[in-house]
Amino acid sequence: MRRQVEVEIDSGSGFCFGVTAAIDKAETQLNVHPELYCLGDIVHNSDEVERLQRKGLQTITHAEMGALTNVNVLLRAHGEPPSTYQLAARNNINIIDATCPVVLRLQRRIKTTYDSPNPPQIVIYGKTGHAEVNGLVGQTDGTAIVVDDSSTLDNIDFSRPIALYSQTTKSLEGYRKMYERIAERAGDGVEVTCHDTICRQVANRAERLGAFAASHSVILFVCGKKSSNGRVLYGHCLESNPRTHLISNPSEINPEWLKNVTSIGVCGATSTPRWLMEDVGEAAISIVNRQEGENG
Repeated sequence: MRRQVEVEIDSGSGFCFGVTAAIDKAETQLNVHPELYCLGDIVHNSDEVERLQRKGLQTITHAEMGALTNVNVLLRAHGEPPSTYQLAARNNINIIDATCPVVLRLQRRIKTTYDSPNPPQIVIYGKTGHAEVNGLVGQTDGTAIVVDDSSTLDNIDFSRPIALYSQTTKSLEGYRKMYERIAERAGDGVEVTCHDTICRQVANRAERLGAFAASHSVILFVCGKKSSNGRVLYGHCLESNPRTHLISNPSEINPEWLKNVTSIGVCGATSTPRWLMEDVGEAAISIVNRQEGENG
């Protein structure tokens, strides 16, 4: 008897609105001007980056931008520090700004705190070196302290007031625990202010993805190797379903994962394009059909 296998692509997975807007801006610009540079990968997904490269989008580094003049450069959703805008002005570079509105508001809040009289220490819960975090630290002339785990807390002066912010894509639970650790170590009477700066469109995916993962025999979680958000969401899926597998594209599917399953769930990160998840779903169906044919 032929096995009936359901393949469901999670309707809530894929690009967040910030990434969608950035890609829309890139494609719109490419339709008008075939030469367009992007400062860093437009999204942490190599398959989507390659798709846009075929359309003419050229990814550059900050060093490469410094050698360009009189060109169009798109700033991705992660945002950039003030120094990038200053460089563009010096080199007569036209900026197409696709900074996510949520990130932009966070940058402004941090800048306001930094420019206030007698500012507190600004501490950012995030991944050191992440593009968004670099943009946030840039609002403080490089003085903000970045923390990601307990080992980095010693960089904080716990005798001084602290203003805690978070990279927008970090988990709510992780942020809560970080605040508690900092508050516990703060000296008597030292004010620790925690600002709610996590994007809910991203944060609310975690709980829902856990339920999605639990509802299927096996989960194929699709995301680029550079996606920090993807690693977090993958972890939530893995907690709910130990048969969760992290892949970048259909070529990484191990047919052994799909033997004797009755349902396959396909989901991904905020940087995972819908078309790539659909390709994974189609590849999974092909593998199952081939297995059924071999079993006759």
